Amino acid sequence: MARQWLLWPVGLAALVLSVAVAVTIGPADISVPDVWSALAAHLGWGEARLTPIRDGIVWNLRMPRTLLAAVCGAGLAVCGAVMQSLLRNPLADPFVLGVSSGASTGAVAVVVLGVGGGVVSVSAGAFVGALCSFALVLLLSHTLGGSTDRVVLSGVAAMQLFSALTSFFVLTAADAETTRGVLFWLLGSLSGVGWTDVWLCAAVLAAALLICLSHARTLDAFAFGQEAAAALGVRVARTRLVLLCTTALLTAALVSSAGAIGFVGLVLPHAARALVGSSHARLLPVTALAGAVFLVWVDTLARTVLDPQEVPVGVVTSLIGVPAFVVVLYRTRRAT
Repeated sequence: MARQWLLWPVGLAALVLSVAVAVTIGPADISVPDVWSALAAHLGWGEARLTPIRDGIVWNLRMPRTLLAAVCGAGLAVCGAVMQSLLRNPLADPFVLGVSSGASTGAVAVVVLGVGGGVVSVSAGAFVGALCSFALVLLLSHTLGGSTDRVVLSGVAAMQLFSALTSFFVLTAADAETTRGVLFWLLGSLSGVGWTDVWLCAAVLAAALLICLSHARTLDAFAFGQEAAAALGVRVARTRLVLLCTTALLTAALVSSAGAIGFVGLVLPHAARALVGSSHARLLPVTALAGAVFLVWVDTLARTVLDPQEVPVGVVTSLIGVPAFVVVLYRTRRAT
């Protein structure tokens, strides 16, 4: 037990070190002391020792991108852990509700169709699209009976519908350059993000994590099934709605800023369970830290492996996640 609780400070230290080192990696020669110096200067803890150009590289380019990668990794991993327990499906991840497909449709509608007349940003369009997709899932699952199987099937239907709409918009209304930019975003991209994206996503993550942790015992009860959870006094329908809405809103916020990044919510919860077990009071924080560290290094690899060309983050996570997905499928098959 003591070893499991030590994972939290160790994971937090690994995350801080990962962020500091990842910011130094790139064409410009920047060291870890330079990163700390820039950070201290902007937080009012000391005087700036870097040139304006180097300070801008650290503070305006690499630091917000790296921090957003950490936030996205933590958020997607937590969503995956919650959904796998809530739906009792080890293969569930944040995109099983069709949220990412809806976000993609919303973003494409803004970029390609000009929805909003230039007033609505791509992130705002993606967020609205994600909410529309989730609303459709709730409507379909409620109409079909509201069981966990119906929720998953409704999510698959919504995912296919909004994916088809996205493809239709791109094929019929976009030119070659716009299509390339949209497809790059759809594959997951952290390029061009700013501090506004970081603060917004971090605030949503903090709120969602608090809600999920407050329902940790309830999530433990769901592991025994809905009937058993109801027998233990859990308000099954209300709790499931609250947690599904929480994970959907968090996924929508992350996808609207970073695009569709797959497999993080599928793979990392299983790795965390192998370390700390299935108790959600321990599982959720460790999953968040694991997801944050993982995506920081995946993003670093994506922006440097083919420098100066950048690889979409979603491509790298898929290349890593597919073998892990096969392992999960194999273990699930053996368990059954």
